Parts: sequence; structure tokens; C-alpha cells
Amino acid sequence: MLTREQYENAVNRTLEYFSKAGIVLTEEEKKKIEVADFGLGDLEKTGLEILTYVNTERCCAKELVLFPGQTCPEHRHPEVDGQPGKEETFRCRWGTVYLYVEGTPSANIKCKPPKETPGAYTVFHEIVLKPGEQYTLYPNTLHWFQAGPEGAVVSEFSTRSRDEADIFSDVDIKRIPEIEG
Repeated sequence: MLTREQYENAVNRTLEYFSKAGIVLTEEEKKKIEVADFGLGDLEKTGLEILTYVNTERCCAKELVLFPGQTCPEHRHPEVDGQPGKEETFRCRWGTVYLYVEGTPSANIKCKPPKETPGAYTVFHEIVLKPGEQYTLYPNTLHWFQAGPEGAVVSEFSTRSRDEADIFSDVDIKRIPEIEG
């Protein structure tokens, strides 16, 4: 659970990252920034800052901010109510993001999972995204990602997002954030 102060500090840092990436937000958008610590209480290591522009029955557009070394934990987007899981394309806007997906594990990966719990991180095929580069993930694909040392801003374009239905490899994860006060 995040304290109100932790949440507000993370939002302010997120706005700084959007500025570094040249992304202009309206005052209303600034108020919609979500800070997710995944219920682990260690936002600097495991977390994600999210701004959702649109999320309809057919499409979704988001901006994702990762602080230096911050990790979005391993998960997949399963089928929901007979509909395929989310298909998403990540496009790096600023910084570097290391994306890990199913496939042959890469030699000498650049990142280390923040949690040693058995089964929490199982895929290690590394995709490195720098500004202007993108990668598409298909429904139900296990993946996790981590920012490089300067942090990262990533645009996500996808089919409908149902974050509450995401399945995380770490059973301790709580996707929907809780904020004290």
C-alpha cells in the first residue's frame, strides 16, 4: 500500500519524465496518473506509473513511466469473457526499456528481476527498446520489463485493457493500487 505522500511524490516525478520525453499533458490528464506498486510496498524496485488516454471496447492508448531500474513484474493478458487477451505494442519514447518475453533466454541479460521468489520471473528473452523502437506482444504472452539507469517513457497502443484480469507469475502481486489516506 502506498501512502498519500509516496503517491504524490511519484506523480510529480512522473510529470518530470513526461517533460523529458517532450510529452505535453492537459491538467485533466495530469490528475489521472496511476501509481502502481503492485502491493509489494517497494515502488522504486517494482512499480509502474500509468496515464490512460483512452480505453474502449476496441482500443487503448497509455503512457508508461518507469523510474531508473523500476520493474513491471512478469504477467500475461489472458482471454476474458471469450474475448482474446490484450495485444499491445510498446514504443519507447525516452530512455531505455528492457523487455523480457517468452523464447530462448538471452545470454548476458542486462537486468535482474527485483524479486527472487521462485516462479515470479520465468522468461528471459531480452528485447532492448530505445527511443523510436517498438515491439508487439500478442495475447497471453508472458512478459516483464525494466527501465535502464535513466528511467524510461513508453507509449502503449493496444486492444482493450482489462488490468484487473492480468495474471501475474508472482502470487503476491495486487494489480490495483491501494493508497492510504
